[in-house]
Amino acid sequence: GAGTGFYTIPAGKIVSMGKVYAIEVQRDFLITVKNKAVEAHLDNVECLLGDVEKIGGTKLKDKIIDAVIASNILFQIEDKDKFIEEIKRILKSEGKLLLIDWSDNGSVIGPSFDKIISKDKAREMFESKGFIWQRDIDVGDHHYGIIFSK
Repeated sequence: GAGTGFYTIPAGKIVSMGKVYAIEVQRDFLITVKNKAVEAHLDNVECLLGDVEKIGGTKLKDKIIDAVIASNILFQIEDKDKFIEEIKRILKSEGKLLLIDWSDNGSVIGPSFDKIISKDKAREMFESKGFIWQRDIDVGDHHYGIIFSK
């Protein structure tokens, strides 16, 4: 989900036309994001209480989103298939997905090793659901980044 808005607030500053949706299952996190958006005078950020592990759980219409950022979430998701399907459902035909997640580099920060989904496994999961790998991006020592198109 959106967490406390690490990506939401910068995205809200970049996106001049349209909306940035912060979707989170924890109400307290959404309150934090909303407060940060108000402080930053961002009226294009909309906070939605939703469950990304359910089809329709984001409460967004089909094919209305240009880009999704999914960061540090795979290790928390129980139903990864539904998570991927929900992203696919809300993305426009030419939509993009930026997936950022923990790498298995032996770091002491982040989730336990057994919960980490490797970059190769993540790519395989998304490609098996019809996403097209575009490129890998460098996002630091403890993470991997992959850009997919729909």
